[in-house]
Amino acid sequence: MSETGIYEPFYKVIGKELEVFEHAYLNKLPLLLKGPTGSGKSRFIEYATYKSNQKLITVSCHEETSSTDLIGRYLIKGAETVWQDGPLTKAVKEGYIIYLDEIAEARPDILVAIHSLTDHRRILFMDKIGESLKAHPDFMLVASFNPGYQKGFKELKPSTRQRFIALTFNYPEPKLEAEILIGESSVDKEIAKKLIAIGTKIRNLTELGLTETASTRLLVDAAILIKSGLPKRLATETAIVEPLTDDPEIAEALKDLCNLII
Repeated sequence: MSETGIYEPFYKVIGKELEVFEHAYLNKLPLLLKGPTGSGKSRFIEYATYKSNQKLITVSCHEETSSTDLIGRYLIKGAETVWQDGPLTKAVKEGYIIYLDEIAEARPDILVAIHSLTDHRRILFMDKIGESLKAHPDFMLVASFNPGYQKGFKELKPSTRQRFIALTFNYPEPKLEAEILIGESSVDKEIAKKLIAIGTKIRNLTELGLTETASTRLLVDAAILIKSGLPKRLATETAIVEPLTDDPEIAEALKDLCNLII
């Protein structure tokens, strides 16, 4: 636990990702985290921010997220109109690390808004109030996206990608993934191994045509349910199978697979 009372997030360092983050922060370079859903991108940035003793603002982007949501807007308070800073403006002013989770989901004007923050200028243009803000020395921009999701529709433009240095996240090898499950849930080693086997098997079932596959996050959820006393087969059904599909036939096939292993 830090001096501020914040507990250290659990994260299993797999490669040189923490070293890359530290150098990116030192040199004030924007960082892009690439990888599938549930592969540890968000947890990593929480852990890296904790380790660097910096403050973090996280924005979960979606198709309605606009530059106004990030920069700020005028609000009516009583008889007057006042300006309220958005999370990006706050981060730029006060020197926070801002994490734009799934940035490719946001509206295009978001990318326009951050361009001047992702090059040598490190400036935020605030058109609505006619101001330009020079980023605080401690400010850092981190974004993430899933390159395999709805390919062709949710990709980042090359001109945007080249404004970042990048780290790729994948699901860890079985031994490390088991350590993550045990660390997150305190489930016993044998159960962890069986859950990893389920995850590995589902990831290889390309013929089912799943939009997403079994992430480490889903396996952790199953482990937590099992550790708390929920029957193993019910835990895998509700934490792994049901979140992956609404198709009854595919769900039945996945349940059979889980039941066979667990």
